[in-house]
Amino acid sequence: MAFPERSIQYRRGESLNRMYDDFAHLWPLISHHSDYEAEARHWRDTLAAELGQGRLRILELGVGGGNNLHHILYPNCDGSPSADVACNGEHMRRDTPAHDAAVVDPSDKMLANCKLLNPTVAQHTGDMRSVRLCETFDAMLIHDAVCYLTSENDIRATLATARAHLRSGGVLIMAPDWFSETYPGTQLNAGIRRDITPEFASIEYEHDPDPSDDIVESVFIYIIKQQDGSVRVEEDRHITGMFSIRTWLGLMEQAGFRAKSIPYPVHEDGRD
Repeated sequence: MAFPERSIQYRRGESLNRMYDDFAHLWPLISHHSDYEAEARHWRDTLAAELGQGRLRILELGVGGGNNLHHILYPNCDGSPSADVACNGEHMRRDTPAHDAAVVDPSDKMLANCKLLNPTVAQHTGDMRSVRLCETFDAMLIHDAVCYLTSENDIRATLATARAHLRSGGVLIMAPDWFSETYPGTQLNAGIRRDITPEFASIEYEHDPDPSDDIVESVFIYIIKQQDGSVRVEEDRHITGMFSIRTWLGLMEQAGFRAKSIPYPVHEDGRD
């Protein structure tokens, strides 16, 4: 996931994006594999509609922990560690993936998480705005990592990356969390995992500090109950971009894509 310089300067002295570094080992607790099942089905359907049912070469930028990609590569997987499930990953049977894939992420720790689920993919450490692999692909995917682009120049650079890696007729799919037209305002989400050790709870407060710019801030509180009963509390901040649908489509057209917005009815919080 890209870390724009602007976001690092947003709050001097604060550590940002700790989810992908200090707490990368907690990723399976923060973002559960099964949460991506319905979403990945939508991505698979879109790929099939645009490129047909054949085997594809896929590049995902900002892959993070690889949950969404895993459901795309292994559509019969339910996330169970059972050897009877056509699945992949740690303690899971290694069946043949539906597509060939390569992935890029700036965090080596998150790539390690991705490797547990997707051991066959080629991994590359890099920034989506500047990485060049000297390969071409049928499809490029950027899940919510695209939210870490906080300026139009960041988007232009990432679209140039896409153009450099897609074959003629290839498809780029991106999924920003929000558009400025659909952002509902301040959000508060909380969750707890009691079925694992350590017991883990998280609270996310998302808000728009300045409606006149393109920046949204998310503050995460992680509550980790240790085996000895002690409780550890940690804070994490993320700075992300929010642009209009018109801006996204316009920048894609400028970059040479035939751009369109596809309904994305996989969330219950109003995201498109």
